[in-house]
Amino acid sequence: MSALYNRIMKKNVSPKIKERAMSHGKPFFETGNDQSGALVEGWKEIAIEKLGEIADSNRGFRLFLDSCVKCGACTDKCHYFLGTGDPLNMPVARQDLIRGVYRRYHTLSGQLFPRFVGAVDLTEELIEDWSTYLYQCSECRRCSVFCPFGIDTAEVTMAGRSILDAVGLKQKYIHAVLTNVHKIGNNLGMIGPAIADTLESLEEEVEEDTGVNVRFPLDEPNAEVLLVVPSADLYTEPHVDGLIGCAKIFHQAGIRWTMATEASEAANFGLFVGDDSHMSDIAERILTTAQNLGAGQIVIGECGHAWRVASSYWRSLFKDGMQGFEQLPEPVHICEYTHGLITEGRVRLDRTVHDSKVITFHDSCNVARGSKMGDQPRDIYRIPRELLKAACENFVDMAPDTICENTFCCGGGGGLLTDELIDVRVSGASPRVHALEQVIEKYGVTHMAAICAICKSQFRTVLPHYGLGTDMIVSLHQILGDAVVLN
Repeated sequence: MSALYNRIMKKNVSPKIKERAMSHGKPFFETGNDQSGALVEGWKEIAIEKLGEIADSNRGFRLFLDSCVKCGACTDKCHYFLGTGDPLNMPVARQDLIRGVYRRYHTLSGQLFPRFVGAVDLTEELIEDWSTYLYQCSECRRCSVFCPFGIDTAEVTMAGRSILDAVGLKQKYIHAVLTNVHKIGNNLGMIGPAIADTLESLEEEVEEDTGVNVRFPLDEPNAEVLLVVPSADLYTEPHVDGLIGCAKIFHQAGIRWTMATEASEAANFGLFVGDDSHMSDIAERILTTAQNLGAGQIVIGECGHAWRVASSYWRSLFKDGMQGFEQLPEPVHICEYTHGLITEGRVRLDRTVHDSKVITFHDSCNVARGSKMGDQPRDIYRIPRELLKAACENFVDMAPDTICENTFCCGGGGGLLTDELIDVRVSGASPRVHALEQVIEKYGVTHMAAICAICKSQFRTVLPHYGLGTDMIVSLHQILGDAVVLN
């Protein structure tokens, strides 16, 4: 490991490096007049105790803290490090902000010989670093792909954020979203009548455009499918265009489907603070709604972390497993469900409508590295690409080392999609944008499809910073919907 890294870990950082390290942005917190947060009384003891509880209950977290050998394999794999050049954004350095405290208070060697094992005291200065750098990590898990020990920085980040919550530093954006979804039912705070009005307007819009009455049903009992989408799909482009595409596909396939007022949010921001109680409450709302409506299948829309939570966490969130929800089948991703309909010949697509487009695909991190889709290990990469090829003539991939499990993050995931972190988001997006620029130059790519609400929102914000248009980013189901032959 470099001498620079060793200096950082010993906190012998030059003032210039330290100034640069803190200049990329820091989130607002809920408490404090200046939105900088305020530590609660006894914060240090609370933090140390919370860290010990996490280490005792989460064997993987403890293993990640114990097994790093500072080999440096992760150093240049983080898009925030590549984008900012900030040495504390190296995944190993970010982990060590917590690892040193863990060793100081929760290992015998750290208590007896702290200097020899990299153990450090927990100070307000270190908490300041936590509150900055744990929000310059999108929990994308790219570093874990390249780590020879499989250390998952996302797990360390989530643990650290949960400790910050416990000591009074609750990130304002994430907790505002969680408050909305708990009180009202979705991230945007849309009440039932607003959802109904939106869906009615979409019905009128599609009929005006196509001459076909494509329904957008709400709260209908005994449907074959309960579609649960991120609330952004009800709000703005390109999200709403993806929802329109889903409705066209269900219509043409003859699927009896519905959306639900009480399950109007697929996203689960509990993942971003590593809080099982938040995650389980949001998941239970969806499952209970599906059960009450008598839905045959829960289909999760285009949202990366919504699918990660549904496919990887749902069954582990409840102490009694899925007791009470046993009759509900495993959730299905909208791409997998649509792929099945097209494969069965129940939906016909006209690829010529996209003749003027050259389309590439962005693998969203929480899907590509944290989820499962289909029966085979690589179906999660195959299925979206087969859908795009079925809908358009001109599809190209980005460079192999920037797609599938190697994909670069959009730069806005993990709870970073907030205005005060715009500099972090723009810098973090640079590796993905660079890969996109390469295929624009080589193949004349005109559009990039995505299957994550956060990715789509992030790219529409940051692409203009790189001289690219906001209309370049599209929903995958927007591409499919435009190609559906309706009757």
